[in-house]
Amino acid sequence: MRNSPFLFIIVAFMVLLDLYVFQVVKFVSLGASSRTRSFILIGYWVVSIAAILCMLILPYLKLDNVSQGLRSVVFSVLVSLFFAKVLAAVFFLLDDIRRLFQWVAGRLFFSRTEGEHIQEDSGISRSVFLSWIGMAAGGGILGTLLYGFTNKYDYQVRQVKLRFPNLPQAFRGMRIVQISDVHSGSFNNKDAVQRGIDKILGLNPDLILFTGDLVNNRADEMDDYKEVFSRLKAPMGVYSVLGNHDYGDYEPWPTIQHKKENLERLKGVHREMGWNLMLNEHTVLERNGEQIALLGIENWGAKARFPKYGKMAEAYQGASHLPFKILMSHDPSHWDAEVRPNYPDIDLMLAGHTHGMQFGVELPWLRWSPVQYVYQQWAGLYEKDNQKLYVNRGFGFIGYPGRVGILPEITLLEFA
Repeated sequence: MRNSPFLFIIVAFMVLLDLYVFQVVKFVSLGASSRTRSFILIGYWVVSIAAILCMLILPYLKLDNVSQGLRSVVFSVLVSLFFAKVLAAVFFLLDDIRRLFQWVAGRLFFSRTEGEHIQEDSGISRSVFLSWIGMAAGGGILGTLLYGFTNKYDYQVRQVKLRFPNLPQAFRGMRIVQISDVHSGSFNNKDAVQRGIDKILGLNPDLILFTGDLVNNRADEMDDYKEVFSRLKAPMGVYSVLGNHDYGDYEPWPTIQHKKENLERLKGVHREMGWNLMLNEHTVLERNGEQIALLGIENWGAKARFPKYGKMAEAYQGASHLPFKILMSHDPSHWDAEVRPNYPDIDLMLAGHTHGMQFGVELPWLRWSPVQYVYQQWAGLYEKDNQKLYVNRGFGFIGYPGRVGILPEITLLEFA
């Protein structure tokens, strides 16, 4: 964004937003003591100017030696402040619109004396109410986003029992752990990640499946975490697929060759950790003389901005005779777009990708996240006809270095 006109447009908008919000801050602080009011007003501009300077200066600083985790925190604080002010400004704008209508009504429908009386008549109390509601809403979203920084390693085990009439008897009672979306380049607490791995091992799974996005962009993001994730072992093995971030598509590589080499290094990381990386292929899982198929494809997303590397036909070839099939496919949009219409005998698909947007509400009577307006299947279990899809909420995080309402997930699937 260095020298980008877009950056200066954003900064100009921030300045105008700050000036607008400041007028309300001055208004609601009228009842405070002189000293307290000075502290509030000066503090407002200290924080606001610091945020604007960060936006202007950060693109010009060489931060290669600064951890991506720290950069993400700084950026997220700036974004949190921005959205808090935008949300507060919505309420302030509603009040200004109300006052404008009141002023117009006073001019058009009443005499000058009556109009002045109407404008003076207890409109102030409503203005105070909306102003405080706006301040509370903005402060609430800011506090929530900052609190979310503390939840990013709060791994939750979600236990899901699945029943399939066609599952071979030998596989009933099998325990599968699914993890997804590690995004190791965002980590800044190795001990916390170790605790997550300990939780997985404590579940004693028969099989461990990873559904993509091991890194944000670069294979070397795993240098400090290979030894951590190589601890994952299971009697029937650890299998993995690639996600959209694993290809390095979002990194400005010097040449195409550098990008290809990065992908090959990342494939090597899977091998070094003892994971079986599946690239548009299937394997036969055997237990007590009975067999099922495990398919794994490269990233395939129905949304236009995500490339389709997956080749379902190649993965499926040779597996049609097996009585039960599990598919690992990173993007849940693949289920409705290709799997259900063309492969009705895929019994269970496991995906990730959405992270539940790392922001939302999950209560017994309310389940919401902004991501649901983009992805119909965004977290948890979905069933249509005889097929099931489970979307993992992600082990790691990217962009916003936190979790609000949608906590990092370790899924334990139990075949009943």
